[in-house]
Amino acid sequence: MGRRLVGELPVFDFLIILALGSLVGADIAEPDINHWYVAFAIVVVGILQRIVAGLTLQSQRFKKLITFAPVIVIKDGVFLEKNLRKINYSLENILEFLRGEGIFNISDVDIAIIEANGRLSVYKKPQKNPATLQELGVAPLGAGIAHPVIIEGKIIRQTLNDLQLTEEWLAAQLNARGIPTAQAIFFSSVDGNNQIHISPYNRS
Repeated sequence: MGRRLVGELPVFDFLIILALGSLVGADIAEPDINHWYVAFAIVVVGILQRIVAGLTLQSQRFKKLITFAPVIVIKDGVFLEKNLRKINYSLENILEFLRGEGIFNISDVDIAIIEANGRLSVYKKPQKNPATLQELGVAPLGAGIAHPVIIEGKIIRQTLNDLQLTEEWLAAQLNARGIPTAQAIFFSSVDGNNQIHISPYNRS
């Protein structure tokens, strides 16, 4: 499923809501069931939730058993493909989150973390922070939006055409970096200055 479907709720609270919904639904669907049994079950579930909430506050070890731990998905501008697969996120998910943060070039990212609630936290590289440049009185020089040209080993030919670039140009860029084929690339993008960014497979 991927933790993004859990939304803002901690995992155990999400399960508690499902359990309560099932109990109430069963009571409505089966009028012959003794309502006291359902009420008792709801009270038990509520008490269980309070106990678990208390243990979560008191014990970090217990908390780790019932919640997601934050996961780094981008480090120094490079996708950590193995970590993405562990939490069932796709490149498209992360790129969408980055756009929501106003980031259109992955090379601007120092570190990005998927939090326990499924949100993406991003820390940009200091030299890529416009506010810092403004404080220095220097106008930032942008390269525009970076466009994906390779996703999971597949060349996005339409993007190359839109950028008026060729597959031969792309192959030359990869060869210059000792990469024999696009199939070795998890993600690659090209910005407005035709600067290529590469995230290879098998980064841990």
